[in-house]
Order: sequence, then C-alpha cells, then structure tokens
Amino acid sequence: MRLFSFMFTLLLSYSAAAVELPQESRVPGGIALIPLTGLDSATAPSAWYKGNRVMVLPTTETPFAQQASWVAVIGIPLSAKATKDQLMKADGKSFPFQIRDKEYEEQRLTVTNKRHVNPNKQDLARYKREKTEMVAAFKSWSTPAIDSVSFNLPATGRFSSPFGLKRFFNDQPRNPHSGLDIAGGQGGAISAPAPGKVVAVGEYFFNGNTVIIDHGYGLTTMYCHMSRIDVKIGDQLNTGDSIGAIGKTGRVTGPHLHWSVSLNNTRVDPLLFVKQ
Repeated sequence: MRLFSFMFTLLLSYSAAAVELPQESRVPGGIALIPLTGLDSATAPSAWYKGNRVMVLPTTETPFAQQASWVAVIGIPLSAKATKDQLMKADGKSFPFQIRDKEYEEQRLTVTNKRHVNPNKQDLARYKREKTEMVAAFKSWSTPAIDSVSFNLPATGRFSSPFGLKRFFNDQPRNPHSGLDIAGGQGGAISAPAPGKVVAVGEYFFNGNTVIIDHGYGLTTMYCHMSRIDVKIGDQLNTGDSIGAIGKTGRVTGPHLHWSVSLNNTRVDPLLFVKQ
C-alpha cells in the first residue's frame, strides 16, 4: 500500500480519500487518537503536545467521521504518568485526555564493551553531539500527501527485544527500550517500510551505523546497528527500497536491527503502525 499519493499544498490541504490510521493504545509509549471536535476548518488545525507539533489527519471514512473533520495522532512518551491528565492544544482549543498505566517487563543484558555502559568524558561529549543531530531529525516536519499511516516490517526475523522493556546493562538500570529489535542475522536485508526521505545518516556511539527516515507530519523511523548503509541524506525512498543490512555496530550483544518509530518527537511502539 502506498503511503504517499500526491504533494500537499502549502496550506496543508488533505486528500478527501480515507486515511488509514495506526492502532490506538492510550498507554505510555502508545498512541492517542483525538477527534478535534469544533475545529472544522478546510485546512488542518495546528496541534501541539508537550512542546512538539502533532500529526493531524482528516477523518473522512474513519471511525471519527461523525465526530469531527480532523483527528490528532499523538505519540505518548514512555515517561507519561497515568495519574496525570494529558493535554493537547489545537488552534487555541484545549483537548485533555487520559491514559492508562502499562507495566513493561525487565531485560538484563551483559555488554562486553564497558565504555558502552560507563562512557568516558569524550564518549559523553560525542553522544551529546549525536543526540542533537538525531533529535533534529526526529523533529522533522514535512507535508506530503498521505493516505495511510501504516508500515511493513523493515526486516525479517524474530522479535528479540520488544518495545518498552525496562533495561539493565551489566546490572545497571538504563532508559527503557525505545524500539523493536529484530534478530534477522548478520547481513540480513533492511528495507523501507513506507515511502519517505532520508534525513540523517551516521555512525553513532551507542546506535552504531544509523539511518533516520522522515515519513511526513512528525512521523519518523530509525534503523540502528547496521553493517551496511545503502542510502544518503536527501534520498527519496519508496516502500521496499533497500536501506542497508543488519549488523552489530554500536552497543549490542549480537547482530540485530533496532527499529524505532517516532511520532511528535516521541518514541512509540512500532507494532502499532504495522499492517495487521
């Protein structure tokens, strides 16, 4: 299925065709679909959540068509608390919403490169520079035509580490797992799960060989630990185009693809976007 069908106008006019939405899961690391009731303009409202711009799609032929003309597609941070109401704003109107709690499992890994657990001063300085570059890519905002917000899996293999795991490296607690690990074997093919534009390529301290693709409206995907990169910044990709190959660069315990999906600069469960 195509993700893009034609270019939007500068006024962000949308196709009248039905837009396939991702799966809703109002939990930390999930997605909230919020109908923008009372905002029935011909162009998409400007919506914001936690300081980041939010994807807004038309509700034509979706379950929200009777409620509103537009729906906000919001990525919920893993750090969000179910005890606190969430708040999104669109065109000056507030849209509070609630989430429920989710308990993610623990994962304990042994990393042989001690600097990948306790980086030195130079490593931390490098990581800070690389993080700035990656966050800029996650905040990419482009306006292509869109008829679906769904992905194919980018690689073949078992899911070795699901999204959201509470991680411990050498028994030291670290940030939760912000992606899905696919153990496809050294050299396994990695392909674009949907059309998009390459906005970052690098060899990073923790992530190893990495590619980030912008799919439009604050939706980006990241591919880490690659053995080979087949794309460069600015490349326009179609579904199935080669990105590179699975490897074991960066902080790893074996060859795999770490696949991350970011929505409004928030890492969310990639499987919510995978075609069922």
